[in-house]
Amino acid sequence: MTSMTRKVIIVYESLYGNTRIVAETIIGGMQGVEAVLKELREVDINRMAEYDLIVIGSPNHYGGPTKGIRDFIDRLKSLNPDGKYFAVFDTYLGKGFHEKAVKRMEKRISETLPGLRKIAPALSIAVQGSKGPIAEAELPRCKEFGKTIAAELASKAAP
Repeated sequence: MTSMTRKVIIVYESLYGNTRIVAETIIGGMQGVEAVLKELREVDINRMAEYDLIVIGSPNHYGGPTKGIRDFIDRLKSLNPDGKYFAVFDTYLGKGFHEKAVKRMEKRISETLPGLRKIAPALSIAVQGSKGPIAEAELPRCKEFGKTIAAELASKAAP
């Protein structure tokens, strides 16, 4: 009996490149899944049903995800969430913004697609300035996040 490879898409928006670096590092940690990395403007919403796991990343923009990411989440409402999972990550500057965007993304996803299941706790990554760089010791956390969500997905029975 052969097992089907699970498919993952990481969708992100990046203003200064920091969120892109986090997304690339997350995908670098993924093993045992077929993973695709797409900048938000490259995403075909009609192909989202092909993926078992949708990972969404956004910089913290005024205390939440970017408008583009909010709109993307809203457009996912046509997706049949049965057997599908999600995970979210953000990049932030300043202690008061830790996990602000990811919490709002999770809330919006649960309201838009209540059947889509969260596969892992959100990841919130600190940057040292508005244009970066990413804070020291944060990139290993990104790679570990990728490993964790890929292993979790691989352990789930295919629908």
